[in-house]
Amino acid sequence: MEGRPLEDTELVERTKQGDVNAYAELVARYQEVAFRVAYQIAGLEADAEEAAQEAFIKAYYALGRFRPGAPWRPWLLRIVANEARNRRSASARRTGLALRAAEARASGDTALSPEVLVQARAQRAELLDAIHQLAEPDQLALTYRYFLDLSEEEMAAALDCARGTVKSRLSRALGRLREVMGVVQHG
Repeated sequence: MEGRPLEDTELVERTKQGDVNAYAELVARYQEVAFRVAYQIAGLEADAEEAAQEAFIKAYYALGRFRPGAPWRPWLLRIVANEARNRRSASARRTGLALRAAEARASGDTALSPEVLVQARAQRAELLDAIHQLAEPDQLALTYRYFLDLSEEEMAAALDCARGTVKSRLSRALGRLREVMGVVQHG
């Protein structure tokens, strides 16, 4: 879908020319994915919201450094990830609230039976707990690919690495996740 990056690029250019509505459109388009990335890194909903908001502010003021024609989403997500890391470093509280917030967001599955819903929530909590046990590069690789559905090209831009490196990082992260999940399930 090459039309979407062109749309983003056009919105960025209009923003650079002073069109605040163009930037508002970029924020509206990417606020959910920015929050999800920030949440995966920061672990707390409040920290993730603040990190995403701050990232949009920083991105706005850094537009002069944005390379014309480059994809907007990976550039923004790199800023979001950096801001979320800063929030996480400043906050020691996280695991219990993070799992409750993830469960609350998953509660939209009301069509499921209560038993299936409880089991799905438990599996989601177990998966999130396992992912949070991984090193941050592994968390980011898994989040970008499986939670945000970024392409390898977008991941390479967001992680600031070569496309081949994305494949190897993802493969190693999946292996480490399997190890952690094995320990969780059998340990």
